[in-house]
Amino acid sequence: MLPHLFRNEFSKITAVLCKRLGPSHIQLAEDIASETFLLASETWPYKGVPENPTAWLYVVAKNKLHNYLTRNKLYNDKIKPALESERPDVEIPDIDLSETNIYDSQLQMLFAVCHPSVPAESQIALALRILCGFGIEEIASAFLSNKATINKRLLRAKEKLRLENIPIEMPPEAALPQRLENVLTTLYLLFNEGYYSESHDTVLREDLCLEAMRLTQMLTAYPATAQPQVYALLAMMCFHASRFKARKNDQGELILYEDQDESLWNRELIAQGAFFLHKAAAGEQASRYHLEAGIAYWHTIKTDSPEKWQQILQLYNRLLLLEYSPIAALNRTFALSKVKGNAAAISEAEKLQLLDNPYYFSLLGTLYAESNADTAIGHFEKALSLAKTNADRNIISMKIKHLKVSRTG
Repeated sequence: MLPHLFRNEFSKITAVLCKRLGPSHIQLAEDIASETFLLASETWPYKGVPENPTAWLYVVAKNKLHNYLTRNKLYNDKIKPALESERPDVEIPDIDLSETNIYDSQLQMLFAVCHPSVPAESQIALALRILCGFGIEEIASAFLSNKATINKRLLRAKEKLRLENIPIEMPPEAALPQRLENVLTTLYLLFNEGYYSESHDTVLREDLCLEAMRLTQMLTAYPATAQPQVYALLAMMCFHASRFKARKNDQGELILYEDQDESLWNRELIAQGAFFLHKAAAGEQASRYHLEAGIAYWHTIKTDSPEKWQQILQLYNRLLLLEYSPIAALNRTFALSKVKGNAAAISEAEKLQLLDNPYYFSLLGTLYAESNADTAIGHFEKALSLAKTNADRNIISMKIKHLKVSRTG
């Protein structure tokens, strides 16, 4: 229960505390939230889980804030006079953990940490940490970086917010597009970490995906941020989420797309995705999220028809022209194999030379499997040596075994 509460409530408590204390006290807000959950982990196993665990956490967070401010010299010398000048009738600040204030605080905090004075990667890392409850290792995985680098980014971001004294509020209309782009990148990374987590060696972490969807849907509820690219991102998330139940078996093992049971796909989520994609069509330009949503949509149609893969290939072509990514280029080659055959796809894939990427060698193994079993096995064995998760290693091992049996048979 506690890990689930941490994922859901840590970010809410931190956001509300940040809004109450100001961006210069982000570390204090994080510390109070962390200490709250530490106390829960120490007391609940012995005293039992409270009747209302969430309320218990909120009360403890309020008390810890109260205790800190009353004994801290910074409060007595600087914060208290400022607070008393604003609200002379209140000695000790309370925190409002109502649903409305939590909603407002999280939305405002998203945009506060995405201020242009902070480097984009640091903005995203800080938002993942404060608003999504990400650990340092999870953020490092999302950025394909290391923990030391992420810690430095977080420290620089917090220092920038402190020095600039960025208000925790929605940005003015002129600044909204730039800040919104970084917010969407954060939510995209959050969903991806849940959809396929290498840092936790887990096939699927639905809690992270659902949190990303919740925060994205929050943007659609605010008129100024209900933009086409926001709806497109939400559509993409819905299409992917529709296949969650079919994506792993009872043992938690990964089930590849072609082997999934279509009857387990969530038709309601597919319909919601189609609705959001229709809303996204209101804009004049297609963003990367529009194109990725289109690709995800076609994957909700379980057919190997030429039309399907031709559409997917065209969407990948447009995506690479708009924003090149080696992974998108690799995924494109699979669609190319469905349209123009394995030989054409092999030629394109080998140009990428992603020699440290297990998916590169796994794809080459798949493409060579029909024409050259020995070459395919060699690629799969290289993929196996680079694989980072048990799910990948199991899938690759099964393919190697199948090829060896076929070759000897």
